[in-house]
Amino acid sequence: MAIEYDREKAALTAAIKETMPEQSLTFESGNEMAAMAAAQINYHLMGYFPITPSTEVAQYLDMMKTRGEHDIVLIPADGEHGSAGVCYGAAAAGGRVFNATSANGFLYMLEQLPVQSGTRFPMVLNLVTRAISGPLDIRGDHSDLYYGLNIGWPILLARDPQAVYDMNIIALRVAEHADVRLPVMVAYDGFFTSHQKRRVQYFADRSTVQSFVGEMPSGYVHALDPENPITIGPYMNDPDLINNNYQQSEAMYRAGEVFKQVADEYEKISGRKYEMLDLYRMEDAEVAVFLLNSAAETAKDVADQLRAKGIKAGVVSPNMIRPWPAKEIQEACKNLKAIMIGERADSYGGHGGNLTHELKATLQEIKGNETVVVSRIFGVGGKDFYHDDAEAFFDLAIEAAELGLAPIPFDYFGHTPGDPELAPKRVLAPLHGEAFKSGLIQVTPNEQTGKLNVKIPPLRALTGKPKRIAPGHGACPGCGIFPGLELFFKGIEGDIVVLFQTGCAMVVTTGYPYSSHKQTYIHNLFQNGAATLSGAVEMFYERKRRGEIQVADDFTFVMVTGDGGMDIGMGPAIGTALRNHRMIVLEYDNEGYMNTGSQLSYSTPMGHMTSTSGVGKTQGGKAFHHKDTAQIMAATNIPYVFTGTEAFPQDLLKKAAKAQWYAQNVGMVYGKILIACPLNWKSADEQGQNIVEAAVHSCFFPLYEIENGITNITYDPEAKNKRIEVQDWLSLMGKTKHMTKPEYAEMLASFAGEVDRRWRRLKAKHESEYL
Repeated sequence: MAIEYDREKAALTAAIKETMPEQSLTFESGNEMAAMAAAQINYHLMGYFPITPSTEVAQYLDMMKTRGEHDIVLIPADGEHGSAGVCYGAAAAGGRVFNATSANGFLYMLEQLPVQSGTRFPMVLNLVTRAISGPLDIRGDHSDLYYGLNIGWPILLARDPQAVYDMNIIALRVAEHADVRLPVMVAYDGFFTSHQKRRVQYFADRSTVQSFVGEMPSGYVHALDPENPITIGPYMNDPDLINNNYQQSEAMYRAGEVFKQVADEYEKISGRKYEMLDLYRMEDAEVAVFLLNSAAETAKDVADQLRAKGIKAGVVSPNMIRPWPAKEIQEACKNLKAIMIGERADSYGGHGGNLTHELKATLQEIKGNETVVVSRIFGVGGKDFYHDDAEAFFDLAIEAAELGLAPIPFDYFGHTPGDPELAPKRVLAPLHGEAFKSGLIQVTPNEQTGKLNVKIPPLRALTGKPKRIAPGHGACPGCGIFPGLELFFKGIEGDIVVLFQTGCAMVVTTGYPYSSHKQTYIHNLFQNGAATLSGAVEMFYERKRRGEIQVADDFTFVMVTGDGGMDIGMGPAIGTALRNHRMIVLEYDNEGYMNTGSQLSYSTPMGHMTSTSGVGKTQGGKAFHHKDTAQIMAATNIPYVFTGTEAFPQDLLKKAAKAQWYAQNVGMVYGKILIACPLNWKSADEQGQNIVEAAVHSCFFPLYEIENGITNITYDPEAKNKRIEVQDWLSLMGKTKHMTKPEYAEMLASFAGEVDRRWRRLKAKHESEYL
């Protein structure tokens, strides 16, 4: 009978499969499958900002758009907070909206996310989980995910690329369901799932996906109906807010039931089943481990081995954690003697991670339940979880089952004690004070002109001055950051405190436990470097005033930003400038977000190819003009603004010396140096200086200074009869060669026209101090 039953079941399964829509087989990563699902759904809009490891999602969508595979409007925001605002506005305007982010980017947008759930506008956000800094770590854990537990978004989990694809399709149906109407998050493990390629099935015809998600539900309010004006997000007093929150809470619990319904429907067209819990060998389990996402797959192999030894072991892994699947967990775990929960994030001081307490509370509600819960924090910062680790987790559960208690209920797993014998030793003796004073640079105020007179020696006379950054950093061959920075630092006399925002220069110089920085260095994230250093500056002067520190007065504070940092960090930079703190903000401009893989930034020129402004049959690189940061900062009326490049060393040295004098005596200085990035500019390593020199000669990057509001061009290629056409500069880089082709003549003309317009305006300012 059993054999006959199995035959009938197999025949039924085969018949069902024959009626299913056609699926294709591929070998792709989680990020690729998130992008594929979004493209097949064909969302109206994606607002995004690059951050590892979620950046690829937007990159893949951009590549698909160049091939005409979707119509999604891709909006590169100025930061994750801005991208969340873009998405909220688009959702409020009644469209389908998509986004992806990670780690501190998720935290930066966090303020916006309860606004969207509280006003009940659906969308789908992919959270590619990553460690929250500091210290900075770009690999995967769940410390960002845990911040999302209380924002009112249903949260689906995806353990592998197949689940990423499927959950993205299911998520939109859940979000738009009449009983839910909430934005939904799909979370999957950074690098473990986002970048590792696996075998995946996907629907061959996107109409299958579009038919499943259906047309956008109608009858809901939005901001674009002039016949039905509405107020979105009004001020609400407490008697009403509790009602609003109650309704949102009810919608969240309904999302769990809706997920079950949608998942059942999805199984019928895909053959893949997703329950609230992914249960493995739990039918009679006495011990189990509870793990989120990719780690659970490793634990399943160990459960099989334990079963072979007669130990009734199982694995519990939720597919949804908001709403928390309490009833399903109670049913799955009611007969367990012990369960070991591993979490990739801590709730510091709480004697266990967030889900540990939710699991304990859930089991406590079972009358007479005596299941012992053991909790361990593991895998933070992307630390791998191997077979032996899963085995150790089961051993903890088995021990607790045998004893009837957990000897150590909560602890970390995989951490290592320090060894004093292995403490990092200084490689270079500290240098300070006189070591960085050449005595060859003189800066004196000119009372008649109101400007500074600067005398600098020939460059060779400064070669004996120590470098501020030691050899051994990990920059790419031909990287222009360090020649540019070191040349600037040659013009700075004495001690410095330097702050680097996140970016290439930061990442390649500070790999723990070593640092390439010879003097005090601080790191903070893109969006807040200027504010951070302004706090250090003011503390310096206040502690000196109180006599708490004995430091020379010629201390100089320098913030180094780049890789698009003056996009996401522009607000705090302007605030710092308006307060006029005595410090230097130095931007190295490599025309993109190079540290995350060459995405466009607002400093990327029009038409230039990046990984999020591709070149293909439907688009030809970045669609809008670059930001003139120097002019923006000049509008704050700080005492000194300049541009420079290593191709004109004497010019940059003079400006560095001026920058130091103004930063020590008057207020904030902003400088912008153009530097080459051969890897992403697609140019020869040794051609960096020639390319940035050509940028100057084409007038794309003019060399000038604005001293106390008066503009002075410090190098005029026209006056020296060295001006070249913009296309001559563009032809030197692989990322821009396409612009010289006939089919891009209109874009080239627009770009060249803007370059010339800015140059003419600058010359007018040079000729009149009142402009």
